[in-house]
Amino acid sequence: MTTAMIVSLVAIVICLVLSAFFSGSETALTAASRPLMHEMERKGDSRAVVANGLLAKRERLIATILLGNNLVNILASSLATSVLIVLFGEGGVAIATLVMTVLILIFSEILPKTYALTHTHRMALGVAPVMRWLVMVLGPLTAVIQGIVSVVLRLIGGGERPHTATMALAELRGAIEMHTAQAAEAEGDRTIVHERAMLRSVLDLADVEVSEIMIPRGKLVTIDADQPTADVVKQVLASPYTRIPLWRGKSDNIVGILHAKALLRAVEAHSGDISELDVVSIASPPWFIPDATRLLDQLQAFRQRREHFALVVDEYGVLLGIVTLEDILEEIVGDISDEHDIAVSGVRPQPDGSYVIDGGVTIRDLNRQFDWNLPDQEAATIAGLVLHESRTIPDPGQTFLFHGFRFEVLRRQRNQLTSIRVSPIRDEAAEADAQA
Repeated sequence: MTTAMIVSLVAIVICLVLSAFFSGSETALTAASRPLMHEMERKGDSRAVVANGLLAKRERLIATILLGNNLVNILASSLATSVLIVLFGEGGVAIATLVMTVLILIFSEILPKTYALTHTHRMALGVAPVMRWLVMVLGPLTAVIQGIVSVVLRLIGGGERPHTATMALAELRGAIEMHTAQAAEAEGDRTIVHERAMLRSVLDLADVEVSEIMIPRGKLVTIDADQPTADVVKQVLASPYTRIPLWRGKSDNIVGILHAKALLRAVEAHSGDISELDVVSIASPPWFIPDATRLLDQLQAFRQRREHFALVVDEYGVLLGIVTLEDILEEIVGDISDEHDIAVSGVRPQPDGSYVIDGGVTIRDLNRQFDWNLPDQEAATIAGLVLHESRTIPDPGQTFLFHGFRFEVLRRQRNQLTSIRVSPIRDEAAEADAQA
């Protein structure tokens, strides 16, 4: 074996090592967790700073890695072909193709990439300084390559980038679903399920409207401001709420929001007959908001105005209901009950697996409690969903099948559905199979 052949073999080995380095670096840097890298950077890790800098310009990084990887692979194959042609003649081409395919596949692709997948962050931090240097050295060449690629992509209509914010939000939702589902399945912990619901709700604040979580007008506790003051005081004391709307003339003509503490202070400070006390004068002005207001905007408005109570109206100014700061917080953390809350049994599980649900129960509460996927775009309550899907006002006893559930109307008062039996169709099918 001549000296030239030995040099060629050494060069082939070096090229295979470099190829392994490029392949492993590509896998480690692209698979590294961006949130974890940012957290390490925040804590002062200099290597994480370098890695985040490379990931911020991912296209240049990938171009550099692929340029280096293809360069050493082609060089190694060429050297191996020349050596084997000298040893075996024309048959050396086929031998070189077979040998280099096996060597590159095992030692320069599968092995380094497998290691990178099992030691992702440690390897990403280790190769980041070297890759930064290579990106700078090969920068002019990769810039030319990227320019050619951009032109070709525009010609074939693939040059548009997806909306970064939308993709980031979708990725965050996917990460929440994937990781919390895996953890809940592995540990069987209901706390993890609750945490997943909270994270979902936080992300939904910018999409959900106050009309979907408000207390509807039919369930409001209001007081006629024209009543005698003594009667108003009795009603306030009998109510479980601290803020009560006052109306005059008609029930949707709200003239103020009476706070129980303000009323009691006024009663204590008022000497003599309290019949002369004007409850409207001590009430705060009503705050009206559109029903299409997003929860995130309303939460910020509550904080800015330092208020906890708002009246929801439609486009015609008609009162629809109320929304409070507590309602929005409950949308995130779940139901918050105190010693003054009235327990309302809106959902009653049945032995056959169905649920008898009051018509006013919101779809969002049902989806969150039972992990259902009933649509809430067109209706906020379960009764509203039945009315929307049936396109009619059904009579008691009528049943409907949609969205994977059976809905049976149990009771109706005038045009309002007050009780509905909801049965998941998949559960009924499984039960029928078991009985068969």
